[in-house]
Amino acid sequence: MRIVNLVYVYIETPLKHEHARCLLLYESYLDKSKQGVHFPMKKQGLNPYLPSWEYVPDGEPYVFNDRVYVYGSHDRFNGHAFCLNDYVCWSAPVDDLGKWRNEGVIYQKTDDPLNPDGHMCLYAPDVTIGPDGRYYLYYVLDKVPVVSVAVCDSPAGKYEFYGYVQYTDGTRLGEREGDEPQFDPGVLTEGELTYLYTGFCAPGDRSRHGAMATVLGPDMLTIVEEPVFIAPSQPYSDGSGYEGHEFFEAPSIRKRGDLYYLVYSSVVMHELCYATSTSPTQGFEYQGVIVSNCDLHIDTYKPAGKPMYYGGNNHGSIVEIGAEWYIFYHRHTNGDAFNRQGCIEKLTFEKDGFIPQVEMTSCGSNGEPLEGRGEYPAYLACNLFTQEDQLYTGGFGTGAWLDSRFPKITQDGRDGDEETGYIANMTESATAGFKYFDCKDIQQVTIKVRGYCNGSFEVKTAWDGPVLGTIPVHFTNVWKPYSSAIHIPDGKQALYFTYQGMGSASLASFELK
Repeated sequence: MRIVNLVYVYIETPLKHEHARCLLLYESYLDKSKQGVHFPMKKQGLNPYLPSWEYVPDGEPYVFNDRVYVYGSHDRFNGHAFCLNDYVCWSAPVDDLGKWRNEGVIYQKTDDPLNPDGHMCLYAPDVTIGPDGRYYLYYVLDKVPVVSVAVCDSPAGKYEFYGYVQYTDGTRLGEREGDEPQFDPGVLTEGELTYLYTGFCAPGDRSRHGAMATVLGPDMLTIVEEPVFIAPSQPYSDGSGYEGHEFFEAPSIRKRGDLYYLVYSSVVMHELCYATSTSPTQGFEYQGVIVSNCDLHIDTYKPAGKPMYYGGNNHGSIVEIGAEWYIFYHRHTNGDAFNRQGCIEKLTFEKDGFIPQVEMTSCGSNGEPLEGRGEYPAYLACNLFTQEDQLYTGGFGTGAWLDSRFPKITQDGRDGDEETGYIANMTESATAGFKYFDCKDIQQVTIKVRGYCNGSFEVKTAWDGPVLGTIPVHFTNVWKPYSSAIHIPDGKQALYFTYQGMGSASLASFELK
């Protein structure tokens, strides 16, 4: 027998969806003795920042009219390829990045005249405000080399197809002899000019020279300065300063003070790097890594070369919200390349404009420890790994690259089903880590588990730290809570749960009392 408890998580929806607010119902499977569940999400931004059933990678964040809008691709849960769904937009108040609103579909793949039957996917887009005050959406379909443009009078309304980026003679950018294919457009408008950044450069491909910058006129389509290369691909990087972190894809542009920041995905894929210049079209110098979606390079709490999550391609950008700056990026779930979710971390700038690399956390936009009591869903894990020699750190994959030996964040329902995700395939030595919590007088830890398992979960406050206690678990077909008396030291703590035993367990949540 199961008892179903409905957990209500507050998410706004727009008026155009027929009501101003709705409550999403999250099922939690409990035994008879458990009375209610509280996932402490009030005025807190967590990672991932959108609901666990939403898959919006390649995030381009902007502040328009006191709201943060995020534009990105739209993966389909259990999809067979990248970006199978139409574009959606999510937004949040600038003063509460835990209250995201689903603005709905803003553009359909069939809206492009080149794609009437929808056989091509909408790849990563970007948005800018034109000189006329309208919002322009730039994107590339997955099988053509040109940049398409759509336009709307509001940030998250229904965008309408506008045209293709073109030379003055009408030839589309990407189709003239000698052009390199366009990919992953990033845009920045200053006055009457719009700077368009594009490119895709696989390692070893000498036909691709690097990230390109093209200048468009006030009509947002016509080229007034032809493409120039501003960051090198791997075959052309010798002596450039980009060695080992050459341009791969995902160019995104932001300006802070007098500096232009080119954020991009490097050839090692899991990292977002950046280069800076005082000019939007030349002089970009490599600076460093902002974030890695498997936490490589960071050595403050583990060896720099040890990955702490399953890495893959990365795409995102930086944005100033209020007085703080953030990096938006994505992580990989469901054991393959095609189920990516957006995450946020706070970042800092040093006096010279340098950005120290940030670590992946469960705290998200909070930038500070979460409340160290109550129940948290397991899909907030920022670290997920098993034996070090089995951890995957990059590559596209042609489908699932993690089999049943590897833990993964997933869900039971279909794409778009509004349910809480969980961690599956917790086999021997599999570890899920959560950072960080402000703990005080925690004496009991409860986990919710199901699966063909017979063993225990070790509880630690460091990935390689001493075991504070164990929680025995056993075979169960429904989500079942297991508790142990475990003291968590007071103060800022990470929490790591490592399964030891036979079979495979799924982890839905943990609770601190």
